Amino acid sequence: MYIFRILYMDELNFKGKLYLQVGDIRAIGPGRVELLERINSTGSIRQAALQMQMSYRQAWENVDEMNSVFAEPLVTSVRGGKGGGKAEITTKGLQLIKLFKEVHSSFQEFLQEQTLKIEC
Repeated sequence: MYIFRILYMDELNFKGKLYLQVGDIRAIGPGRVELLERINSTGSIRQAALQMQMSYRQAWENVDEMNSVFAEPLVTSVRGGKGGGKAEITTKGLQLIKLFKEVHSSFQEFLQEQTLKIEC
């Protein structure tokens, strides 16, 4: 039985944020997944940071924290120099991106299904 009456159905939505937490650390969430994807496409932490309008330091700290909570690193990098640096997403990193996106999609579907249960 539905007991709610809403005036503006088009504005009605359950919302939620999904992230993977390890202890007190938010290890992976939408922003970090985007950072990993941009590192994967550019081969550079610096370029990924620029695309996301964040500082290199902030991007590096995100990568460092992600790498520290998993048994295997998600990102490997070679320090820059004359030829420039390079960053790569590891196989485990790619697997985690894929898994997070699948779980996120299911989570969004769940929220939408619950919203539809409210009769206006």
